[in-house]
Amino acid sequence: MVAGAALAGAFVAGRYEARLGLMARETAALRHRLERDVAALAEAAAAAREAVELLRDPRTEVVPLRGRGPGAGATGRAVWNAARGGHLLVAALPRPPAGRAYALWALGAGAPRPAGVLRVGDAGRATLRLAPDPAGRPVTGFAVTLEPEGDAAAPTGPTVLASR
Repeated sequence: MVAGAALAGAFVAGRYEARLGLMARETAALRHRLERDVAALAEAAAAAREAVELLRDPRTEVVPLRGRGPGAGATGRAVWNAARGGHLLVAALPRPPAGRAYALWALGAGAPRPAGVLRVGDAGRATLRLAPDPAGRPVTGFAVTLEPEGDAAAPTGPTVLASR
């Protein structure tokens, strides 16, 4: 009888041990996912706080962008401060075709200057942090073009959003 109880106890312990191992792996995966989500939310909150601070600055401009060509239904706004940079917010922009990317250009005197690459989400939304011009050159507007993936030195593709 003692041997039977020991055997039954070992069987039950083995089943629970396997189940606890599975639960530990699932818990670790959930923890990793939560940590990633918390980091993304913290980044979004920091960007929102920065945008609010930009809007409080009287030197900040809100520059509307209108869709053109392949992005005719898209809209955008650049919250821009020459000294502090800003943010570009885009809505209803279709995902670029494979091998292509949306490039943002700062417009002013001279040739357009590269200002970043937009990553469009599922809902056609994109947000991009804008750095101030390192040389302090005035920025009078923005344009988004559809370019081959990679760093482009000048716009070559169609304009999909522009402020002027």
